[in-house]
Amino acid sequence: MRIYKADELAAKLTAAGLTVRGTDHAHALHSPYWWLKCAVGVDNENNPLTKAYHRMLVWDLMEGPWLTRTAEKLLDPVIGKSVVFYLEKPGASGAPQ
Repeated sequence: MRIYKADELAAKLTAAGLTVRGTDHAHALHSPYWWLKCAVGVDNENNPLTKAYHRMLVWDLMEGPWLTRTAEKLLDPVIGKSVVFYLEKPGASGAPQ
């Protein structure tokens, strides 16, 4: 697994011949989980706070309740842990050239 800064990954995508048309952030509700994991130990699988938060994340993914979906949409630009790239492949069918 590799972790890149957004500008570093954008440069690699551009070098590969893709055009970056925009970016967003995602997975804001996952950020506090990783903060908790760092606080209690990344390998600590028995901490009750991280176990409870993980259960909430799984529930959120499976059920998609409006409360957490709305919270995540509001928080994504602020604490989203993942970056999303919108790309075009020049010369691809339907893509502007």
